[in-house]
Parts: sequence; structure tokens; C-alpha cells
Amino acid sequence: MTQQKITKKLKLPNVFILLLIVFFSCALLIFANFYTIKILSANRAYVNGESHYSKGQKDAVRHLITYIYTQEEKELQLFEKELKVPQGDGIARIALSHNGDDEVIKNGFRAGRINEKDLDDMIWLFKYFKSVSFLADAIKEWEEGDYLIHQLALVGHEVAHEINVSKLNLAEKQFLLQRISSISDKLTINEQEFSNTLGEGCRKIKDYLILTNIFFVLIIIGSVSTYYSKMVKKLLSSKKEIEVKNEDLTLANKELDKFVYSASHDLRSPITSLKGLIEIAQLEDDISQIKDYLNLMYKSLTKQDQFISDIIDYSKNKRKQVVIEPVNLTDLIEDAINQHEHIKSVKKITIKKEFEISNIHSDSLRLKIIFNNLLSNAIKYSDENKEDMHISIKTYSADKFHKIEITDNGIGIKKEFQSQIFDMFFVTNNKNKGSGLGLYIVKEAVENINGIITVHSESNIGSKFTVTLPKLYET
Repeated sequence: MTQQKITKKLKLPNVFILLLIVFFSCALLIFANFYTIKILSANRAYVNGESHYSKGQKDAVRHLITYIYTQEEKELQLFEKELKVPQGDGIARIALSHNGDDEVIKNGFRAGRINEKDLDDMIWLFKYFKSVSFLADAIKEWEEGDYLIHQLALVGHEVAHEINVSKLNLAEKQFLLQRISSISDKLTINEQEFSNTLGEGCRKIKDYLILTNIFFVLIIIGSVSTYYSKMVKKLLSSKKEIEVKNEDLTLANKELDKFVYSASHDLRSPITSLKGLIEIAQLEDDISQIKDYLNLMYKSLTKQDQFISDIIDYSKNKRKQVVIEPVNLTDLIEDAINQHEHIKSVKKITIKKEFEISNIHSDSLRLKIIFNNLLSNAIKYSDENKEDMHISIKTYSADKFHKIEITDNGIGIKKEFQSQIFDMFFVTNNKNKGSGLGLYIVKEAVENINGIITVHSESNIGSKFTVTLPKLYET
């Protein structure tokens, strides 16, 4: 797998994680707002219930006091009726504290004049949040209030009993009024504490909700901003890639035009030459002259064969994907040498081999193209005027690189040509020896496997080509 593919695989999950963060943040925000509103609604219902509780208690006290002075039975009935409001809430509280039946709880709240729509939320809040500090404090106040309501009810029964048995004198009436007033005052304080506790709880919940909303909104904004930042970077990167690809495509089109023109010319040239030689040979009776013509035909066909081979290498290098795998350099070089054994001049050349490394990780196809072309050039451009013709092939490692050197003592390359030898279809004055594609293909192949190629050459002394490959894929 190439480094680019690995990078893409690492990048995609990051974008996916950002989208997940936004999704879960929105879900948690909705969840938090829903349940906060539900808590506040139930809290409001309890505060509203307290107002009914307080009004019922105060009305009951008023009717009881009136009953003491008027001794009218109607006032006693009204006292008992109004007292049922806080008593109903007390029944609901006791049932809630003991996980009683929901219907019993609801009937208690109904007696306390609670709105039917608020019943489920009030039960839910008590059951699941009774241990929360503000609600626990309110429940404690509620419990104390219920105890005082019970005391008030006992006073009411005592008053009714005394009136039924005998008339109350002024001192007894004053004593009862003091008891009722004391209970009522305590209940007023108790009811205020209950409301204040729930009100303080509401304010805290509101503050927590605001902070929660700010927190999640910042997360969402941050995630969305990061997401869009990545998308913008990706778009800019894609734009740059497209621009680079357009430039590469423009260059490739120019290269293709040049290739088609030169290739068509070089393909037709040997055919034209062969036709001319065949026509001349048909008119010739001298056997030795005919042999000369045949030799020229052979050279023309050899050149044609080399050119077609170069085109095939060019196509393979351009179209086939780079495949990184373990490669035996020694075997590849030996194969390249064996493929050139049929050339007559090879027998006069001494090939020296110095292999310090053998196994590397690279692309075997490109390495074959590189070795075949460099070796072919070293043989083709050997200096036949020299008694000792030799080619040296050396492999070794240097720091983080593998190096391959192919050195010859051939005719060399003139300095004015050395900057152009890797251009497509560039040939020196020895036009009959090459197609001008070989070194271009070699450079392209080397670059495809992230390497570089350099040349050091002197005319009539020889050339040294050095291929440097990074150890990118070594384990």
C-alpha cells in the first residue's frame, strides 16, 4: 500500500469523528433541554401546588376561627373541606416516599387541586430526583408542613368536641386562637421556605441549562468549523492537485505529440530503408555485394527491433502501477547480461560484478527496464578502438539509500550533450545506434520508484551512471 493511500485512510475517520461529535452533541443538547424543561415544568407544578396548599390552609384557619366564635356547623364543614387540600398533598407525599401506587398519588394531588396535566411530571420528578439537594430540602419542608396540618386538624377536632360538649368561655377561646395562630405562623414560614427552596433550585437548573447549552453549542460550532476548515483545505488541495494534473496533462499531451511524430518517423525510416535495399539487391548479381545489402538490412531491422522494444518499455513504465515487493538485484542484473549475450561486441567486453547488496524492496519491472537500457547503452557505445573494453556493475548501500553503478570505458558523452541525454528522442551524433528513448525511459522508471539517476561522463574515457534508491519500504 502506498503512503498516499495510507494517508487517505487516516484522514477519512477524522472527518467521520467530527460528524459523530456534532451528531451526539446535538442529540445530548436536545436530551438535556427536553429533561431540563420537564424538570422545570414539574418544579413549577410543585410551586403552584404550594399556593393551593397555602390557600387551603389559610382558608381552613379562617373558617375554624369563625366556627369558634359563631359555632355554626357550616363553618366547621368548610374548615374540613379546605383542610383536605393540604391533606391530599400529604397523602401524595407519603405514597411517593414509599413508592406507592400511582393512582393513590394522583388522587392525593387531585385533592390538592393540582392540574391533571402536571401529575405525571410531578411523580417523575419526585421518584428520580428526591435525593437532589434542593428537592430533598423542599420535601423536608413539606413533611414538616404536613405535620403542622395534622396538628391543625387535631385542634379542629378538639374545638368541635368542646363546642358539642359545652360552650367555650373567653379564656378557652383565646387559648385556642393562640394555638391556631402559632400553627398558622409556622405553616406560613414553612410554606415560604418550600417555595424559596424550589425557586432556588429552578434558578440553579436554569444556570446549569445555560452553561450546558453554551458548552454543547461551542462543541458543535468548533466541530462544524473544524469540519468546514478540513473541507476547505481538502478543496484547495484538490484544486492544486487538479492544477498539477492539468499541467501534467498538458505536458503529457505535448510529450505525446512529440512521441507520435518521432515514433511514426522512426518506424517508417527503417521500412523505407529496407524497401530501398531490397530493390537494389534485386538488381545486383554480385553475391558479396548482396551480402553487404543483407548486413545493412539486418542492422536496420535490429534498430527497428530496439525501437519497438523501447516503445514497449515506455508503455509499461507509463501504464503499469508501481508494485513494491522483495527483489533480488543479482538475479535481475544476471538476466539483463544474459539477454545481451547475442550481440557480437559483447564477447570483446569484460563485465565486472561487485555486489554488496542483493535483496531490496522495489518494483522489479522498473528495475529490469533500468538495467536493460543502461547495460544496452554501455554495450552499444563501447569503444572498439580500445584493447581492454570493460563494463563494471556495482551495488552497495550508503546511509538510507541503495546505490547501483554501471560504469564503462566506452566513447563517453560530450559535455554539451550531458544535460539533454534524458530528454525524449534526444540522440548524439551516433544516430544509427539508438532511438533516443532509452535514457528517457530509464529516468522515468527511476523517478517512479522515488529514486534519482546521475551521470558522470568524459568523452573517449567512459561513462558512469548511478541509480540511487531510498530504503522507503525496508522492514
